[in-house]
Amino acid sequence: MKITFIIPPVFIGRRPAERTAGCTTMVYPMINIYELTVAALLENEGYTVGYEDFITTRRSTDMFRRFLERDTSDIYLIWAVNLSIQNDVIASEWIHRRVPAAYTVYTGPAPTYYARHFLQYDRQIAVRGEPEETVRELCRRMAGKQSWRDVKGISFLNGSDAKVQHNPPRALLKDPDALPFPARHLVDMHFFSNPKLKRSPYTAMVTSRNCPFHCIYCVPSSLTFARELEYRAETGKKPFVSMRSPENVIAEIDLLAAEGYRAIGFMDDNFITTEKRLIPIARALRKHGIVWGCQARADAITANIARILGESGCEYVDLGVESFNDEILKYIRKGLTRRQIIDAIERLNRYRVPVKLNILIGTSPLETRETIRETLNTAIRLHASQVMINIVAPFPGTEFHRLAMENQWIAGGEYVPTDVQHHSILSYPNLNSREMEKLLFWYNIRFFLRPGFIWSHLRRFSSFSEFWKACRALKNKLTRSQK
Repeated sequence: MKITFIIPPVFIGRRPAERTAGCTTMVYPMINIYELTVAALLENEGYTVGYEDFITTRRSTDMFRRFLERDTSDIYLIWAVNLSIQNDVIASEWIHRRVPAAYTVYTGPAPTYYARHFLQYDRQIAVRGEPEETVRELCRRMAGKQSWRDVKGISFLNGSDAKVQHNPPRALLKDPDALPFPARHLVDMHFFSNPKLKRSPYTAMVTSRNCPFHCIYCVPSSLTFARELEYRAETGKKPFVSMRSPENVIAEIDLLAAEGYRAIGFMDDNFITTEKRLIPIARALRKHGIVWGCQARADAITANIARILGESGCEYVDLGVESFNDEILKYIRKGLTRRQIIDAIERLNRYRVPVKLNILIGTSPLETRETIRETLNTAIRLHASQVMINIVAPFPGTEFHRLAMENQWIAGGEYVPTDVQHHSILSYPNLNSREMEKLLFWYNIRFFLRPGFIWSHLRRFSSFSEFWKACRALKNKLTRSQK
């Protein structure tokens, strides 16, 4: 059986959706480590597995049509996020017309929540939540010519009345060490980079799943969101955090070093948990001379952890700050104070670990033009290496979406997929969407075009190619996309 993963070309708009974090259009190409893990699992089953990324390879819709006309895949898998829904539905229609015997299987957060949007024909299947075991069982049934209609964790059209059947959810994976390492060889011909690391070859890793905290707005990654949407729908609770053992993580680091990788970005929602877990992983990265970065909470950055990061080649820590206003932090249930965030930044600066601050505009009706200005001015005063400024979106399935619906904060009355790097669908009585968009744009300009920012980052590039890719990423960040 032949199975092909598809990242379709752009049919709608000018920019493709970014499918790993899952809430913006693409700033720079990111390796989707989540679906490459599914691909590795299927390869281990003995299937012929392909990977066709029409975005990174810059192939047109016409090239997509020609590919389908000659391809012989039995199953096409598409990892879908909210911003890609319309585009992926069109891609599936093309598949249905040109390869009518093939199945289209959707994975990711969008088919988890919006399964009905993706189901138009009887050979379309939405995989909800965590995908690995569900996709493996589904493919085993199809390969063995057995019925797949009772597979847990899927939705599909059932019967002549085209009614959607939602099968019971699948239990979450408890031992992530049992998963194979991602099938990175499927994307060897693609070039991925990370402007925060400025070294290549680059790849991403994931060493844990989910986050134990309760921020009301949070969508930390597309895998976490799919996992959380499905689990919450069944239990009303957040899913448990599952973690790979340090030994398993180090084995993957050793493999990547042997394959020539020089930079790794850890995509965990919270990479830093305890010193006991961090120390052996950091030691392995340092042994291989790999530069790396991660996401962490401010309250995880003790003085000793900052020292470990500084000594082991960590070249960025993404801190979810959102705001420097204590009342707003309390409202969004961040579990942090302004003082804790400032302390973490100062500790990282002390050990020369570059800090990237993730700031969200509009997370609370307490937000004003003044609170936004104070947050962004504080980020500059604290010498953050980079900032990612977005406008919060009321993603369905979050507590923030419920509040936004109840209080009529959403323009038009209901959520529509929105590029949070440029646009807002929220309006508060004292702060409307247009004001938030203008503040976002001008503070991006102010931060990234400062002479000090430009000079400090120019010195860190290892090649002109890396510099040019960073420039393109910055252009995408600053250029407003179509709504």
